[in-house]
Amino acid sequence: MISTIALLLCGPAAFLATAILAGTVGRRASATRLVYGAALAISIALLVIVAGHLAGSPGAVSTITLPLGLPWTGARFRLDSLSAFFLVVVNLGGTVTSLYALGYGRHELQPHRVLPFYPAFLAGMNLVVLADDAFSFLLSWEFMSLASWALVMAHHRDEANRRAGYIYLVMASFGTLALLLAFGLLAGPAGNYAFDAMRAAEPGPLAAGAVLALMLLGAGSKAGLVPLHAWLPLAHPAAPSHVSALMSGIMTKVAIYGFIRVVFDLLGAPAWWSGVVVLLIGGLTAVLGILHALMEKDLKRLLAYSTIENIGVVFVSLGLALAFKANAMPSAAALAFTAALFHVLNHSFFKSLLFFGAGAVLTATGERDMERLGGLIHRMPLTSFVFLVGCVSISALPPFNGFASEWLAFQAILQSPDLPQWGLKVIVPAVGGMLALAAALAAACFVKAFGITFLGRARSTVVEEAHEVDRWSLAAMAVLAVLCLLAGILPGFVIDSLSPVTLTLIGDRMPVQTADPWLSIVPIAESRSSYNGLLVFVFITISASLAAFVIHRFASHALRRGPAWGCGFADAAPAAQYTAVSFAQPIRRVFGSFAFRARETVEMPAPGALEPARLKLDMHDVAWETFYQPISGAIDYATERLNHLQFLTIRRYLTLVFLYLVILLLVLALWP
Repeated sequence: MISTIALLLCGPAAFLATAILAGTVGRRASATRLVYGAALAISIALLVIVAGHLAGSPGAVSTITLPLGLPWTGARFRLDSLSAFFLVVVNLGGTVTSLYALGYGRHELQPHRVLPFYPAFLAGMNLVVLADDAFSFLLSWEFMSLASWALVMAHHRDEANRRAGYIYLVMASFGTLALLLAFGLLAGPAGNYAFDAMRAAEPGPLAAGAVLALMLLGAGSKAGLVPLHAWLPLAHPAAPSHVSALMSGIMTKVAIYGFIRVVFDLLGAPAWWSGVVVLLIGGLTAVLGILHALMEKDLKRLLAYSTIENIGVVFVSLGLALAFKANAMPSAAALAFTAALFHVLNHSFFKSLLFFGAGAVLTATGERDMERLGGLIHRMPLTSFVFLVGCVSISALPPFNGFASEWLAFQAILQSPDLPQWGLKVIVPAVGGMLALAAALAAACFVKAFGITFLGRARSTVVEEAHEVDRWSLAAMAVLAVLCLLAGILPGFVIDSLSPVTLTLIGDRMPVQTADPWLSIVPIAESRSSYNGLLVFVFITISASLAAFVIHRFASHALRRGPAWGCGFADAAPAAQYTAVSFAQPIRRVFGSFAFRARETVEMPAPGALEPARLKLDMHDVAWETFYQPISGAIDYATERLNHLQFLTIRRYLTLVFLYLVILLLVLALWP
């Protein structure tokens, strides 16, 4: 009988075969339907296999070793509860994205630049999650990075896209180098790169701290932690929208998987200070990510920056889990770890949905600039509705799924008074305040995203000619909208399905949730707190229906229309509406001075002058200018100074070679 892990490895092989097929038929008219249909079928098959494993024996471990890779290690692959959960995330994302792409892909101008790399990207993500040795992991990681880079460069004639691809490639290479060094430290002097050997070894405190730092650099750069996020708001908008959904909703979760696999599984017992480091980085990432999103007027860049905020939420929960685990508080650690995994799943739902909605808007209008949109709710009502579901979900409003996972994170924060270290007693509530601020700013951000894009009046002629997108795209968005609702009103089923992962890595689990009456979720005990998404949903539904009935029953049945609110101006022109920039102005004035070094300059003409008044806004990307611009400048300076070496004479080249040999001999002679 074929083992489960062997069946799962057939999936990446089938994806790679599809990629090869796409390379041969990519220019045919039927290629889009063939490639995305095959990717859909393979993703569904893998999802069914993993779901069967989780339903039957979620705690079972299945391994296989192939005669590939390093001679003394081979290519090892493993299926356990952690990899099974992330395989669900990857292949559920692959399923809905492939369904969406069946419609959206028909609008690609050059599909042959996308089709071969799309299934290869899915194959790489599956292989990363299944890898059980450092060589297989890094090879799969690089394959995933290169496939996604090729997808980012699909529209390579655009100079901005070329720059995005270059920065992404540099950051991906930097991250892989950090991971390589981390695995080298874990392998130790013995040099055994199998994960089983790394689990058995116990690195010292210094080595463990170095591995944690390298994993934050390696996995954090791929996930989008601040200040390693520079590539993300460039690459995600550059890629086609269904690829953006995969990169933002799924690939960042593969990076989180890599961090969890090493730090929670291979590294051994954590030190309490490791939780402090992860907490602070996660809190900073959440706040700065959503502040940048609020300042954006490009819809896809806004969604990309919002991903950074949600990655910060996940890492805050992971930092809490490390702190609780280090202090022998397994129930609190299980709560925080469950919140992190739950938010990983939820973010894959609503962020993919929002990128699908942005892709639908781009298809219908050709615009990503919210300043040129507006009024789309009348022309694209179905897209508007599902996009609104995504906005409510990502804003962490009940009864949708974003609220359930963030509520669990706050419940874990409330356990911090039981921590023995005063540093954690102070830092955890402070990070909790940062998380609350990020949640409030996220709600404001997506009020802006939905309101400016879909409400009001059309700001350009392309919007007036827009129409609803195809059925494939609408079906994929509808599936994700339903999943956002189900995970929000029935979170107990999701929490219980995550218990094998928390038992394996934390040693404890949250109480069984589906056994509670009315399907409430009780993180610790009923005396502390509980939440019932189903009752909230029923209450909202009944209240809204009753209000609508009363209004229609006792108010006038006549249809009344009035002028749209003109922000205090009687001019009915669309230019009198709020814009994305003006919506964010109050928040920018509060936070802009330290987050963006923002400066507003007003040029007011003298009374009676005919010149228009002008408002100039100057904003800076502090992370880019602080960390990356100096490095880029130093490299440019060094290359300019070293450039003259290529024009040396033969005599000078021989002199340099002689000097290098002398220096090398001196080093060898003095080496102890």
